[in-house]
Amino acid sequence: MKVEGFVASLRNAETIGGLFKILAEKGAPVAELDGKRFLIVVEGDFEGRKFWTEINGEKANQALGDAMLNSSSFPFKCKRPYTGGNVIFVDFDDIEVDEFLVAYRDPDYGIFYHVKNGQAEEITKEEYEKLLPEMPEFKIKSMSEEQMDMMGAFFG
Repeated sequence: MKVEGFVASLRNAETIGGLFKILAEKGAPVAELDGKRFLIVVEGDFEGRKFWTEINGEKANQALGDAMLNSSSFPFKCKRPYTGGNVIFVDFDDIEVDEFLVAYRDPDYGIFYHVKNGQAEEITKEEYEKLLPEMPEFKIKSMSEEQMDMMGAFFG
């Protein structure tokens, strides 16, 4: 599947649960797109109700840190008014740990995954919470000093 097709499919969501279901059908949290594997992160707003992705219990934007700058991000809108967000494609080869947890969440609901050796398995919220303290620190390759200097020069 192509990245564009993946992003376009998210437009069909009519609820947050529907969005999470589409993600699962497309292979998230680890999906192969354009011949490359990605960790799929989403965040946004569904008619005023926030949704986000957690990695090992921490919001993805904090867990990923400056690696977010190396990731591809695409905005998407859903069918309903005032709904949409961003889908972020994190190169799976940049992840430096073999095991971690991913959750797609809103204030009341979530879908939980245990990723081990590149394979994702859906788990219950109880399993997720039980596994959290056992997870190694989530590490992802960040930008080199040279890349950061170039970004600093670019942004002034």
